[in-house]
Amino acid sequence: MGDWTASADDLIVQGPSLGDAVYERLIDDLIALKIPPGERLSVDKLARRFGVSQTPTRAALIRLEAEGLVVKKHLTGYSVAPLPSVARLESIFEMRALVEPRSAARAAEHATPGQLAVLKEIAAEMQALSREDIDAHCARLVVLDSRFHTAIAEACGNDLIAETLGRLFTQMHIFRLRYHANVGHAVIEEHVGILEAIIDRDPPRAEAAMLAHLEAARERLEPHVRHAV
Repeated sequence: MGDWTASADDLIVQGPSLGDAVYERLIDDLIALKIPPGERLSVDKLARRFGVSQTPTRAALIRLEAEGLVVKKHLTGYSVAPLPSVARLESIFEMRALVEPRSAARAAEHATPGQLAVLKEIAAEMQALSREDIDAHCARLVVLDSRFHTAIAEACGNDLIAETLGRLFTQMHIFRLRYHANVGHAVIEEHVGILEAIIDRDPPRAEAAMLAHLEAARERLEPHVRHAV
């Protein structure tokens, strides 16, 4: 694993859910390819980087292993899982198209004011980045994209849907960033359209907007998928 130098941004504030905090930070690193597929993960180095003990670090890695994002081998320890195959990616899109539009519709019905505030904050950060050089913020936009979809899933009121979709988002976004698929203005506008439907408490419009977004995302990624075959 690379020899990272801990910064103030890396250190995690001590709290009751350190394992969750380490997990979320590692998810961001995986999506942004800060830690590439195949990279070995040292429990000790990660713990020192985040300023926590090895216990929450191991807990986060065990969770990532259960989700297929990290693999553990005898003697060599943990490493980042390889990129999902093209067949796996197609299965992920199919699953998302079946579940995620309904999740958005339910979010339009059940999202709390706090959950809406989180969605608005993510969308606002996306829009702020869109006013700059989007290509220079590709990794950040992909992370925000993942958080936006995760927040909608969490707002739908079904924990199993949220857990299932969360695993799929990360695998898909890692693939998308690896092959430099477009995450520009169109993507941000699509997210805003979904958010507006949820804010307006319009389940059919939220469902339709999410389905259209997923279909457009698949079309944007298709050339990169063909290239990867």
